[in-house]
Amino acid sequence: MTGSAVPLSFRLAYVPGVTPGKWVRTWHERLPQVPLILTRVLAAEAADLVRERAVDAVLLRLPTDRTGLHAIPLYTETTVAVTPKEHFAAAAEEVTPEDLADEVVLHPLDDTLDWECPPGRPAIERPATTADAIQLVAAGAGLLVVPQSLARLHHRRDLTYRPISDTPQSRVALSWLEDETTDLMEQFIGIVRGRTVNSTRGLPPAPPQPKRGVDGRKHGSGKPAGGNRRQGSGAGHKSAQRGKPRRRA
Repeated sequence: MTGSAVPLSFRLAYVPGVTPGKWVRTWHERLPQVPLILTRVLAAEAADLVRERAVDAVLLRLPTDRTGLHAIPLYTETTVAVTPKEHFAAAAEEVTPEDLADEVVLHPLDDTLDWECPPGRPAIERPATTADAIQLVAAGAGLLVVPQSLARLHHRRDLTYRPISDTPQSRVALSWLEDETTDLMEQFIGIVRGRTVNSTRGLPPAPPQPKRGVDGRKHGSGKPAGGNRRQGSGAGHKSAQRGKPRRRA
């Protein structure tokens, strides 16, 4: 805590489809005295919010403009094609871009995939958002290719989705300012990287503990056993003395 009565906090933003719940739970278990403030943000504004210091970190999708930012890739999402349930693609376990060659494939303005050439035929007009594109798919106006988490986020009973091969994939990453890796930021990095609560970072190793012998006494202090004995005492010293020279006959 700071000198005031208000505790420190950690402000974390995340883009639609990303689910930070497991990391948030771990944060509350390890740092119950530090509130974690969650904010859901649009993908297009996620990186700028960190640069403007409106949040401490953000869970976003790559690729993105990483100027002035650190980014730790966390996982790669499966790319899926969203279709009406009665569409022929719904009967397949996986589809390919060639399967959609004659289909209208919607390309929303907030698309998170780094397309060079989206599959299928383009629509007359690009939908403004992925949510708008989902509505058009439900109306039979085309299909949509998105990361699986977004397909789940916008799930509808009349739609389904199937994995699609040979297409770009979205990577979810943790991003923060390059010159501001605070102690709380290090704590959250450790959580998303799966470090245990007992793991250390940058601390010297603990000194080795002395071993106990069968007599229960500690050994291994660096001194030889019996080091407290006085030299010259005992039979060992007498055997080392030289005798008197004998007289010659």
